[in-house]
Amino acid sequence: MKIAELIAWFEAWANPAWQESWDNCGWQIEPGVLEESARVLVCLTPTLAVMHEAIALKASGTPVNLIFAHHPLIFKPVKSLQTGDAIAEITRLAFHHQIGIYTAHTNFDQVADGTADVLAQVLELKHTSPIVETQPGLGYGRVGTLEPPLTLQELLTKIYTQLQPPDLIFSPEANREQTIDRVAVLGGSGASFISDVVKTGAAAYLTSDCKFHQFQESRDRGLILIDAGHYATERPACAQLVAKLQDLNVEWVQLSQKDEDFRQFYGKY
Repeated sequence: MKIAELIAWFEAWANPAWQESWDNCGWQIEPGVLEESARVLVCLTPTLAVMHEAIALKASGTPVNLIFAHHPLIFKPVKSLQTGDAIAEITRLAFHHQIGIYTAHTNFDQVADGTADVLAQVLELKHTSPIVETQPGLGYGRVGTLEPPLTLQELLTKIYTQLQPPDLIFSPEANREQTIDRVAVLGGSGASFISDVVKTGAAAYLTSDCKFHQFQESRDRGLILIDAGHYATERPACAQLVAKLQDLNVEWVQLSQKDEDFRQFYGKY
């Protein structure tokens, strides 16, 4: 499968036209590789470490020619490219080594088997629907039922075991033995959806990047807010994308081993 064919397949599934106005989905860097057979490194964030990983794979005999990322390399218009700047260096290396960078962000968040859907699958939620529907059956986040219900303690353990975050933050709650049967999820920064989640009747909401007063708001509104971190809540969808591309018989595809969680926690252990 050529890179152009792979991108056409993907965009028929997760149309870049669905992205938010502030977003930048699609080609970030296309150095003339569209007609090449696709050899894809999938990652959450296209960093220098991931680019160096792709170059190292190429040097070892695996001619990687596409980095497929969830987060955009370029969010805002670039005013200059200078030595020492990460975007400038990634751009230089991309053209020098003929490695394209393609991004699927808010369009990928909304679709079946996108970031939210995969997170719901990880928790084995049943009868799921979007928290906010943007088109029939699709949209941001997912809300569904736990069958059988879990205690809050069991739910927290399940999340920690399945996602393996460096830390897990949740709303103050005296009774971890309370039963939870309806859960909402949204990978990445989902605190702005708290009001929408409350309307779904979910007892708990798994997302990331939540601020102090958003935990207060959730507690005051009877919602248990659970923050597992941006990386942990979105990385599973990258692994699922690798499996989908393997099913397409893409010549070579692999999940990045140099993708990074940019948060570390001191003094926990």
